[in-house]
Amino acid sequence: MAFFWDKRALEAGYKYLMLLTIGITFALLGCVLVYASAAATGRLEGGQALLISEVKNVAGLLPPRTAMLAVAFLIIGFGTKAGIAPFHPWLPDAHAEAPTPVSVLLSGVMIKMAVYALARTAGLFFPSWPQLSVFAVVLGAFTMVLGIVLALGQDDLKRLFAYSSVSQMGYILAGLGLGTYLGCFGGLFHLLNHAIFKSLLFMCAGALIYSTGRRKVSELGGLARKMPVTGACFFVGALAISGFPPFNGFWSKLTVYLALAQSGLWWAAVIAVLVSVLTLVALVRPAYRVFWAAPAQGSRVPAEVREVPALLWVPMVALAVACLVLGLVPQLAYPLLDQAAHVLAVTGR
Repeated sequence: MAFFWDKRALEAGYKYLMLLTIGITFALLGCVLVYASAAATGRLEGGQALLISEVKNVAGLLPPRTAMLAVAFLIIGFGTKAGIAPFHPWLPDAHAEAPTPVSVLLSGVMIKMAVYALARTAGLFFPSWPQLSVFAVVLGAFTMVLGIVLALGQDDLKRLFAYSSVSQMGYILAGLGLGTYLGCFGGLFHLLNHAIFKSLLFMCAGALIYSTGRRKVSELGGLARKMPVTGACFFVGALAISGFPPFNGFWSKLTVYLALAQSGLWWAAVIAVLVSVLTLVALVRPAYRVFWAAPAQGSRVPAEVREVPALLWVPMVALAVACLVLGLVPQLAYPLLDQAAHVLAVTGR
């Protein structure tokens, strides 16, 4: 994050170092509380207290105050690393100021691991504390709304994508937080899909920076003829993340909607649908302005701008094709998602 060594990059690196160090310390303390309390029940032998699959069987025996304190630590810790609101302030700076390949790695991989860790650990207490499921959905809905509202006001493409990542983490948290099979399936499916289309969008931003040296929407325009491959990939990513058929985001978001409705949380399902509409506005509008609209007055795009080399556009095309293939044939991901959802799910509903 501090690679470019200017003021903004150093600030981003400092925020990442401080907030995530504190956050992951909370997660560690939460795990220590869980394992120590599980061992104290006397139902586990030896190293069994260090296995999530074994702790799950005795989680209901833990003292209520200890369990709630552990869950609070886990949510703060892993929630910070996952970019879940209100623990997200590091994420826009880090994703925006890091070199583009690092931004792809951060949004496509790193924050997903944290939300999965949160589901595996805090999810231990869902059978005994069903109110945690409602809290997870409320936190997910808040994250969806806050992320996309902040994204709508961004002129910097990388910051826009970073805030949209915050919003999309809300969908994943809401699905996994339900604890039902359908919710876990939808959350995991969206986790997989987000890794694909958000990596694609950050690659498109990197391609624009490579060719133009700019990343602000207001400084770009009329690039459709000069960068047709990047423009097409940008639109695919924007439509996929918005849940627009026939791309992959449609199926994972639909599954989350159905899971919320099945659990009787219609208000959350309505919020999720409305946020998807706002996501479409937030992503398609800048795509149109960058590639089809005329440059803003006083802003001139360099005449020598051209499409990026094949070494850069081939990965983008591959991810765009993956968005379409998983949208047309989502069954390709079902076997792996089914196994993982059964592991996470509290109930088989």
